Amino acid sequence: MKLILRLILRVWFRFRAFNTEVLTAPGPVLLIPNHVSWLDWAFLAALLDDDWKFVTSSTTAGASWLHRKFMVNHRTFPVDPSSPYAAKRMAEFLAGGGRLVLFAEGRISLTGVMMKLYDGTGFLLHKTHARVICCHLRGAVRVPFVRHTGWTQWFPTVTAHFTPLLDAPRLEGVSNTVARRRLTQWLRDRMLEQQYEVEMEMGPSHVLAAVAETASNLPRKKVLEDVTFQPLTFRRLMTGVEVLATRWRELLGKTPEGGRVGVLLPNVNAVPVTLLSLWAVGRVPAVLNFSTGIPVMKICLELAAVKQVITSRAFLEKAKLDLAPLVAAGIELIFLEEVRAGVGGGTKLTRLLANTVSCGGAYRRLTATPDQAAVILFTSGSEGVPKGVELTHRNLLANIRQITAHLDVTDSERFFNAMPLFHSFGLTTCTLFPLVQGFYIFLYPSPLHYRAVPAVIYDKACTVVVGTNTFLNGYARKAHPYDFNSVKFLVAGAEKLQEATANTWARQFGVRILEGYGATECSPVLCANSRVEPRFGSVGRFLPGIGHRLERVEGIEIGGRLQVRGANVMRGYLNADANAKFQELGGWYDTGDLARVDEDGFVFLLGRLKRFAKISGEMVSLTAVEDAFAGAFPQYGLRCEVAVVAVPCEDKGERLIAVTNEPRITLNDLREIIRTKGLTNLSVPRDIQTVREIPKLGTGKTNHRELMALVQVSKSE
Repeated sequence: MKLILRLILRVWFRFRAFNTEVLTAPGPVLLIPNHVSWLDWAFLAALLDDDWKFVTSSTTAGASWLHRKFMVNHRTFPVDPSSPYAAKRMAEFLAGGGRLVLFAEGRISLTGVMMKLYDGTGFLLHKTHARVICCHLRGAVRVPFVRHTGWTQWFPTVTAHFTPLLDAPRLEGVSNTVARRRLTQWLRDRMLEQQYEVEMEMGPSHVLAAVAETASNLPRKKVLEDVTFQPLTFRRLMTGVEVLATRWRELLGKTPEGGRVGVLLPNVNAVPVTLLSLWAVGRVPAVLNFSTGIPVMKICLELAAVKQVITSRAFLEKAKLDLAPLVAAGIELIFLEEVRAGVGGGTKLTRLLANTVSCGGAYRRLTATPDQAAVILFTSGSEGVPKGVELTHRNLLANIRQITAHLDVTDSERFFNAMPLFHSFGLTTCTLFPLVQGFYIFLYPSPLHYRAVPAVIYDKACTVVVGTNTFLNGYARKAHPYDFNSVKFLVAGAEKLQEATANTWARQFGVRILEGYGATECSPVLCANSRVEPRFGSVGRFLPGIGHRLERVEGIEIGGRLQVRGANVMRGYLNADANAKFQELGGWYDTGDLARVDEDGFVFLLGRLKRFAKISGEMVSLTAVEDAFAGAFPQYGLRCEVAVVAVPCEDKGERLIAVTNEPRITLNDLREIIRTKGLTNLSVPRDIQTVREIPKLGTGKTNHRELMALVQVSKSE
């Protein structure tokens, strides 16, 4: 019977299994698979010896004779989920050397991804010390017999992947409740890590190949739309990629294969098409931040050794950008309007026909070496000259797969992306991630349109929105309470989420903000709160596959300087000095941020090391002081901001200066807020300066370099 089952699965699903040797381990053993389809038991039953028992629900077994046939037999271990003795019976069976298959989610996934794990599994691990085997059923989410509402296929490829035997940590001196929770969390972490590792091993190694693979499954899915309101299906997207690729082979003669090409475009459909088409011809896009100004862009182009820049005449005219200095420096400008005009009707037709027959077929077999560059991004330069960051295809795909494992997103998600694609969150999190996963994306050209953005999110029923604290504050000021009715995931990153912002969104719109944390150098996401594991005030837990360590800093008693490593960490900097320092760490990246990690793995940021002042020998966090002032003056409206900088002081080493855009705020007001928040007197600003507007970067962060310049000018006057 088992041989027949294997044959059926092999023919229907091309079923294969890996590391099956571990299944011969003697009990007590718990086998914990993900649970995404009605056929999961069959994939496992075809591999397991007869003494393995599947834990089933005796309550569900009573639903019909068919349920009883499958759920009550010599291969099952029926229990009543509502009975307090169910876990005890399983513990006794394991204590006797038994081997159990337990679907710890307790149900078939309704989302297509891992849902919560019941902590009864943690209880079993705590009481029996049974060893664990995790199993990831890759591709089972696409079989026709599922409960989620996403896309399925009649003949998907399904594989089973088993971990080596795992020993759960033995927790001493803690209550049963704490032990259950922590061991359940430990198990979930192992399952998500396995999912990530399997995808890295089995999935495409090139970003374009990953997009093409999804396109082949969903050719008619509308995947991209911009402010022209002309949506692109995957078929049209891949056709556009092939058409542009033919033109780049003619026009990019100055840039050899593997060379870098500048991209200077706003958030429109043409940007993803351009990036994918450059990868198709083996070029590396260097995405330019047009908000920094021509001089800084020129520095970035020289740093990346770029000779050609792809842009648009319409964009340059609307943005009032004069690129004459770049042309004078020998940079060739390639305008998309002229590129399109040079494409013949025959080329478009043949490429469309090719993608009708096999959508994305030209690129599905593309491969990339682990260190093959994919994109050049430039850091924001909030505290100095921008650095060129070289990210590989492996970096980008690793972060995409880490996000996929960490967040419970479904096939029906609709992304709204106003974060510029020169920003790593805008590129990876809001564009490449949904493209690889097959989600709809609406590209909006500016996050600063505070009245228009909520209206578009409402009109397009977007479910995923990513923004900075600054932008989210702006939307809250202008939006109708019902504008964000469809939003399931509101993710804040790039700057510290202020409590006042979170409270405004929760009370006014009924939306919980999930704060995350990352860095351009890390592709970018390192941590994020999720709907399964949220903790307010933290930036969430580390994504699967990311290691961390805290380096001690003098004057900081709790926490330390955060360093991370993983497949998502960049290949290196283009800047020689910065790259030498990075390479010295041997794969670790120094974030420059101070952080602490609690006993459950949640990360709490204490601020950037550069944003600490040493006053009278004590370290004072400027970020903490700014957080105290955030939302402290509701009488002046949401637009009111207070930033804090430190300047040298002969008596105490440094002193704080508050900079605000609200002239009615006084030093006494600030002193009272510091006292109310329980901060020390060292946190009280000694001076206050009023400016018309707090300077910002294009990503919404405070521009501390420009802020310091304003303070210095004011002092000199």
